[in-house]
Amino acid sequence: MSKQIEVYILSGFLGSGKTTLLTQMLEQEQKNGRKVAVVMNELGKVSIDSDAVPDSLPLAELFDGCICCTIQEKLESTMQGLLMDKELDAVYIETTGAAHPIEVLDTVLSPIFADRFSSARIITLLDVLRWKEKDGLSIQVKQLIREQVRHADMLILNKTDLLSESEVASILYEIQSLSPYAQTILTSFAKIPEDSWRQVKKLEKENHQAAHVNDKLHLKTFVHRFTSSINLDQFEDWLRSLPDNVYRIKGYLSFHHTSSIYLFQYSYGTPLYLKEPVKVPLNFVLIGENLDIETLSSQLNELEQTKS
Repeated sequence: MSKQIEVYILSGFLGSGKTTLLTQMLEQEQKNGRKVAVVMNELGKVSIDSDAVPDSLPLAELFDGCICCTIQEKLESTMQGLLMDKELDAVYIETTGAAHPIEVLDTVLSPIFADRFSSARIITLLDVLRWKEKDGLSIQVKQLIREQVRHADMLILNKTDLLSESEVASILYEIQSLSPYAQTILTSFAKIPEDSWRQVKKLEKENHQAAHVNDKLHLKTFVHRFTSSINLDQFEDWLRSLPDNVYRIKGYLSFHHTSSIYLFQYSYGTPLYLKEPVKVPLNFVLIGENLDIETLSSQLNELEQTKS
């Protein structure tokens, strides 16, 4: 009988730190000499986070939909392909921030190949700052985040450095009432102990409530392609003017007065700029609820037309 392959489903709302966590996991797996593959899902049509996966590892990218619902069949065929082509120890599935982890788990447990996988574990990251401000979120988003927490085998409360100890303790109390049996870790920058996720026990799953991208959350993605550099000050003015329904931005930017390209990440009002060592297309992806794409497109085009 073929050896069973471990499966780890990385869950968590947009901007919670899944890619940062995945990067650390893959570094540890390579250090241990294990053979792993990665499946990454993007709601949009372009890839931004795939650079986090080393070139030596098998990577399958699924675009333009969510593997928990609209492109679930693509995940099933991808898993079949990995089983046929690779001798693996583990598969890591990074879901979109809008994915319901149980729906992904159901696909992994397809009768076609379920016997090839050991018990899949759901690892959920929770942005504690977003949870603190959850009353400002839509009912659908709050429901999804609760579901992601409720069904976790391992629960990582991330960005705890941004809150006081008493605030973190209060959130931990709330979270443990939703998910009392999950292994829980408090952290910043998604840092967790080495190999800790591999020791997590799979919990029995309860019935779940649907919270799908298309019919419940009304999430949209919008991709803008910059053709030239922009003014940094005006760009940051634009960021400050964004409506609350823009949850996540990621992409590449070039600014006036520098020849460098920057990987840009934005979540819950917090921007991050990282210098990119190679030249890449200036794709810029926005994700949110009921986005006014026409207005956003106009604003980004105006940024590009501004001279240095």
